[in-house]
Formats: sequence, structure tokens, C-alpha cells
Amino acid sequence: MTITTPDTAVDVAPAPQPGPPGPLRAGGLRRRPLRHPQKRRRRRVVVAVTLVTTLTLGATAGAWLTHRGPFTPKPTEAFVALASTGLAVAPDGTRAELAPGSDLVFLEGSRVAVADPATATAAELATAQDMRDWLAAGTVPGAGTEFEDMSTNALLDLYALTLDDGAVVAGWTPHWRYAWPRDNAFVATALATTGHTDDALKILEFLQGVQSADGSFEARYLPDASGPPDDRGVQTDATGWALWSASTVLAEIDDPVARAAAAAALKPLIERSTTRILALTKDGTALPPASPDYWEKRTRKATLGTSTPLLMALQGADDLFALLGKPYRASTVAQAATTFDHVVRTKFGPNFPRDLGGSKVDTAVAFLLPPFAETADDDVLAAWAAAPEAMARAGGGLAPGAGWKQDGISWTPTTTVFALTAAALGEDDKAIGWLRWVDAHRTTTGSIPEKVLFDGSPAQLAPLAWSSANVLLALTYLGD
Repeated sequence: MTITTPDTAVDVAPAPQPGPPGPLRAGGLRRRPLRHPQKRRRRRVVVAVTLVTTLTLGATAGAWLTHRGPFTPKPTEAFVALASTGLAVAPDGTRAELAPGSDLVFLEGSRVAVADPATATAAELATAQDMRDWLAAGTVPGAGTEFEDMSTNALLDLYALTLDDGAVVAGWTPHWRYAWPRDNAFVATALATTGHTDDALKILEFLQGVQSADGSFEARYLPDASGPPDDRGVQTDATGWALWSASTVLAEIDDPVARAAAAAALKPLIERSTTRILALTKDGTALPPASPDYWEKRTRKATLGTSTPLLMALQGADDLFALLGKPYRASTVAQAATTFDHVVRTKFGPNFPRDLGGSKVDTAVAFLLPPFAETADDDVLAAWAAAPEAMARAGGGLAPGAGWKQDGISWTPTTTVFALTAAALGEDDKAIGWLRWVDAHRTTTGSIPEKVLFDGSPAQLAPLAWSSANVLLALTYLGD
């Protein structure tokens, strides 16, 4: 998402470096895969920014250096204003950003903003209660732990960012008020794993409705499903994200009759997406043509960020076709998935860089590991473990990739993807460290921002749907 940003930043104190893990298992969380009844299933991240001021950090480095993450990236300053601290929902359903410094506060357990809770109207109280009832109808990952507040706020933010037609906007600031298939896919998966399956299915139905007949997706859509807002064009990884999410959401439906009915309702999405992915990969025997991925930049090279979502999708599609009563199609797709897995690992291995033939790693290396993949290949593990040092930023989080601009800005989508992967791998200390960093850099209203500056200040906008979903998924994996 490339936009022009303002030139000021809101100042907050930098957070301390992540410490040892706390009593995370006190809440009784289950460590379980996002899975189909028979087998584990797969999983996805963002980004691009036009910065207006870049300076070399000098004498002020000592003031924040000790608060950085475990690595030592090049100290660089870049400033991006925080446009919103949170998103409020009024009784009539309208949404409004909360600007930094706003005196409004949320009613407890809701996203209803008021000047004084004591003078809230009956409609405001009723709307807040509806949100609390929605929370109670599902689960709060991390309940009873240090992360319960962050998890609750992440769920409420996803509630606020999900519209009546099932569209999930990335954020409410104008340049983000669109539905990216990737973000919608992650939110659907997160909502399904927290007990809100009906909401998740509605999101997938929105994606099904905007998908082209050939199975492709535009980079983003207007939230009323009337089409794309611009001419960014088709983004190949989006088809993979949508189909992957369908497999993870349906896997959360315990009743076999209801699960089969949901699959039947999503049949157009399943069939169109699978047909397109098989065509792009020549039945799993070749990498797809070059296409923009989550970096949303034109490229002439195949990227891991495009190939991995297609692989994840194929690895879940066989169960979807089994649900549709098409065993032969399921077998064909399963074979293509096995072949394509070998192609991706051979072409991009052993170092798994962002670009085919390149040398710099990016977020997509995580998509070859659990919970996105069933197994943890040694070469992928090594590349993933080394990636944070190359992608580290001064504020303590991660950039989208080692080749990203040296601006000192951390991106919460990438940082939370690494937290999720670490949690799924059983690397609890790493997962908790990243989650603590995110928790410490939330806005004053409790929302997760898109970016964090070199000095720990939240930046750009909050809440961000993708990061909120990643946090919920990571917390789902932490615990027993």
C-alpha cells in the first residue's frame, strides 16, 4: 500500500527489550494447528511506504539504543505521523477514526467511543453490549495471560473493520479503506479460530463475490464490492490467500454436515481459484509468472511471496474437493501440491530469498514453515532463523525484507508473522518476545499500528487488520 504520509510523528516512550517468557499457559490455551480434521493446514503480509523525511541518527542514538530488539540494524531515522489511534463504531454502524490526542474513550469491552461513560446514551450502551456479547460467543486467545488485553482489543478491532457485507478494510484511514484479499483471508482465518465462523464465512463470500471468472483477484477492492479503486491490476498471490483461507476456515467447523454445506456455498471460489493456480503453475510443475506480491511492487522476477501462497492453497485444496464430493479432483490437486512444493524448494533453496536468483530474504520465508506448512525443512528453518537479523529495525521490530529501504521503521505485519511462525514451531520464547514488543507499541486506545518508528513511536495508522489477525493466530498457538 503505497501512499504519501504526513511529516510529523507522535512521540511515545520506547518499549523495553523483550524479556523472559511470562505465565502464558495460565490461560489454558490450546496448542493446536489450524487444521482440517485429518491433517494440518497452511497459512500469510503487506506493504510499501513513501517517507517524507530521512535523517542519519547521530548523538541521540544512546537514548534509545538499549531499547532496540536483539539485533543491531543501521541506525536511521524516518518520520511518519500517526493518523489514527483507533476506530470507533457508532450505534448506527458508522465508523470514525480517533485522532491522536482525542478525549473520547471506549466503553468497556467495545469500540463505542464516548466523551464520558457516565453520560453514554441507551443506544451507545446497547451497541457496546452487542460487542461484548460477540466477544463472549467466541474465545479470546491468551485469556488469563499478560496478552489478554491485546487479544481482546485485536478482536474488537477486527469487529470494527469488518463491514456488513463481509468486506474487511485494512484500516479506516482513507488510503487503507479498501479490502485486500490477503487481509481478508487472514482475518477470516483468525475469526474462525476464535469461534466466529459465521463471520469468517461471510468474509469468504465477499471474496467469492468480487473474484473474476478466471479466478484472479485485483490487488484491492472498494468495500461495497463495486470493483477495484484503481488500476493496480491483478495480484497473483491473492488467489492463493483466498483459497488457503477457505481451507483453514472450513477446518474449524466441527459438524461434518455444516462443514460440507459451507464448502458447497464456497464452491465457485474453490473451483475458480484451484483452476487458476494449476494453470499458473502448469499443474504444479513450474513457478508462476512474475507478479506483484505483498510488497505491491512491479517485478520481472518470480518471488517467494507469490509462490508460497499458491503452494499453501494447493496443499489445502484436496480436502476442499473431498468435501465437494470430488475425490478424483482431490487426488489430482494433492499430486500437484506435492510437485509444486518440490519446485518451490528447489528453485528458491537453499537460502530462500525474496527474488528468484536473489540473495535477500523477506517475510515470505515464514510461509514455508508451520502453521503455513506441515513440515519444517532444515534449510528453511535456517533461513527463517537468520532473517530477523537482516530485517531488524531500530525500533525493535522487523522490516518487510532485508532489501527494504533503510528507514528505521518496523512493520507490525512482518513482526507478527514471525511471532506466529515461532509459536507454531514451538519456539515460545521468540514468539513471546515479538508479541511483547507489539504489545508495548500499541496506541493509547489499545490498537496495533501498522508501523513503529526508530524511537518506538506508533506510526501511520491503527488499527491494522492484518497485524491484529496475526496476533490472534499466534496467541492461539501459544499454550497447551
